Amino acid sequence: MTLGTTELSLIDRWQRDFPLTERPFARVGDAAGLDEAGAIETFIGLQEAGVISRIGAVVKPNTIGASTLAAMRVPPGRLEAVAGVVSREPLVNHNYQRTHAINLWFVIAGPDPESVAMTVRRIEQQTGLAVLDLPLLQAYHIDLGFPLAGDRGGRDRNPGSVAGRQPDSLDRTLLAAIEDGLPLVARPYHAIAERLGLGEDDVLDRLRQLTMSGVVKRFGCVVRHRALGYEANAMAVWDIADENVDDVAELFAGNPNVTLCYRRPRHLPDWPYNLFCMVHAKSRPEAFAAIDDLNLVAGTGLNPQAVLFSTRCFKQRGAMLSNPLRGCA
Repeated sequence: MTLGTTELSLIDRWQRDFPLTERPFARVGDAAGLDEAGAIETFIGLQEAGVISRIGAVVKPNTIGASTLAAMRVPPGRLEAVAGVVSREPLVNHNYQRTHAINLWFVIAGPDPESVAMTVRRIEQQTGLAVLDLPLLQAYHIDLGFPLAGDRGGRDRNPGSVAGRQPDSLDRTLLAAIEDGLPLVARPYHAIAERLGLGEDDVLDRLRQLTMSGVVKRFGCVVRHRALGYEANAMAVWDIADENVDDVAELFAGNPNVTLCYRRPRHLPDWPYNLFCMVHAKSRPEAFAAIDDLNLVAGTGLNPQAVLFSTRCFKQRGAMLSNPLRGCA
């Protein structure tokens, strides 16, 4: 799909702060010179073309449900078969080949730690390969927005703290109901409310509170970065002394080229790294330049580090907060 000015402006503007109003597409369309029906049609086209995966919530990890980053060292001749086993797991939402001896990386996200652990065990049993389990220890920056006007600013418009609101069971049910995105209809929140037996005002108020508190880090279009030209997906990792990792992470997280920054456990001897950054760039030289800048600012150039580029995407979807495994042996 060739993106015109209208499509680009809609994606650029509405990756965050998507209207939490009864008729959001009327407001969205008005800002782009479209009527409500035209705005809905445009977003349907963007989704069908694979430019956006959904319009919905990016939830702070482990505030609703549980998740982990996992990886495997897969013999090259078995990679596609093993990747198929991993991708068939319903709680796996991202599954990538990366440029490293540990070459298959995937995210498991589900409603509770038990379902995540069950998925890890099942993958190990089906493949006969060990899974490197790297649960989140600290999230410093979660964004994954891709501005199209060359400005990588405007980050963290929602600095709220989850301490102000602990999600209740209805919050969890609501976020699970929109895990695949809002329905692309004139009154999407009304459609969700009817499905859940709630009032439309209750749905809107809950989403506002979840966003203000920081449980929802971003509410808007979730784009497929490759379709927007961000083809160099780099996971940069460092071994940082435990007593220094928070200070270094603060510097990394403030860099506009970093879309994710978090701490995970080392897994010696196979995995000595504890600080992770995602850098999405339009070319590998551009990604390396951004990582060089991180090292320069933080003084980490001599720390053990590695850059893992994704070379194949086997699966990409939103986290599954409902439990498709409930009742399974």
